[in-house]
Amino acid sequence: MDQRVELRHLRYFLAVADELHFGRAAERLHIAQPALSQQIRQLEKLIGVELFKRTSRSVRLTDAGAAFLPRARDLLGRLAADLHEAGRVGRGEAGRLDIGFISSAVVILSERLRAFARRRPDVHVKLHDGFTVDVLSSLEHGTVDVGIVRDAEERDDMDLIPLESERFVAVVPADHPVAGREPVEAADLAADPLILFPRSYGPHAFDVNTAPLREAGVDVQVAQECSNWHTIIMFVATGLGVTIAPYSVTNRLPEGARRLELAGPPAQSRILMATRRSDDRPLVEAFTGGR
Repeated sequence: MDQRVELRHLRYFLAVADELHFGRAAERLHIAQPALSQQIRQLEKLIGVELFKRTSRSVRLTDAGAAFLPRARDLLGRLAADLHEAGRVGRGEAGRLDIGFISSAVVILSERLRAFARRRPDVHVKLHDGFTVDVLSSLEHGTVDVGIVRDAEERDDMDLIPLESERFVAVVPADHPVAGREPVEAADLAADPLILFPRSYGPHAFDVNTAPLREAGVDVQVAQECSNWHTIIMFVATGLGVTIAPYSVTNRLPEGARRLELAGPPAQSRILMATRRSDDRPLVEAFTGGR
């Protein structure tokens, strides 16, 4: 089809094809009949064939017009559907939302996802797991729209919304000398190998996590580095060392591990929802604001 064919040509053609009468079609379109006739002639010239056979008594579709009719309906129908879908995406009612998250926030994220799915059933959510530093980097580079992180530092280019705070606890082997008493002093763990994630995975999170040890005067040296809390706690259960962990990751301990409350002022870990400060898209606001 000639690229100069415009949407109005298709609307005018469909009106005449439906009415098979130029006068009634013009009334339906709220334009003058001569103007409608001129537009139909222009369309026929652009396509290169007659679409209607006109006599003083009747108007009927030519074979070319009959062949073009379903295609014209389909074109306008698909355009209307596309415009409707674009509007829904623009309003945050549909589209795709990419969420980066840390594994220790799965329970909190799952609760928000269930509530969001009820409010926005036509939004496709794609999840990307990683460490706090990875999630923030993905957010910065635009490969995720929202991040769920732990103990992130404030940044000028991001908004951090607190979701939940929880205390840190000690996790020790079941046969550890302090396993039978609570609370335990962090200093009592100074001689044990420490099992933890590398500081490079989230420097601020690492410092918050090890604060109870440092405040007790313990020289923090990680003996075994692991990439997730499940592995860390499994190694504790086998007797390889001890760890300081957020309470939520210790809810289902293996047989050989014990959770102990820490003495002294409670150290707190914060789970945060991060977004780019400049991102005001309705879909992001629908997730972060609970709309």
